[in-house]
Amino acid sequence: MIGWLTRLFGRGEPVLSEASARDAPAIAVLHADSFHHGWSDGEFERLLLDRNVVAHRAIVGRTLTGFILSRIAGGEAEILSVAVRSASRGRGQARALLNLHLRRLAGLGATAVFLEVDEDNTPARRLYQRAGFREVGRRPGYYQQGRDKPATALVLRRDLG
Repeated sequence: MIGWLTRLFGRGEPVLSEASARDAPAIAVLHADSFHHGWSDGEFERLLLDRNVVAHRAIVGRTLTGFILSRIAGGEAEILSVAVRSASRGRGQARALLNLHLRRLAGLGATAVFLEVDEDNTPARRLYQRAGFREVGRRPGYYQQGRDKPATALVLRRDLG
């Protein structure tokens, strides 16, 4: 009864936690829904089994609603992918995942974090700017995505400390 009431009246706040290889199929589905070229279950499973990869997920009920994935090497980290279900966007979930993830990366010894973002992805650019990332490079024509003109990737960096 309490579970039913919670589902009926609850806000559906996400539970954030570390992701594991068993999350690979759900992460692959969300990734494919979010990006032009989705990665496979197998690609995510290999990443999630890699000891240099750090991943977090957001779950509402039994549904994966977001994830973030990074690789650490030589004291630096690269955010490989971030996605939030379209129905869950605009509610601060990406910010919460990013904040948790950055704290974990710092705790593992990363002193800087890098990522690439499509220059046309205004919501993502705003998220990263608010989180303290700054542009350190550009990669013209990096995102092909079936457009008439390929988009430029912005290379962003944030120092941790």
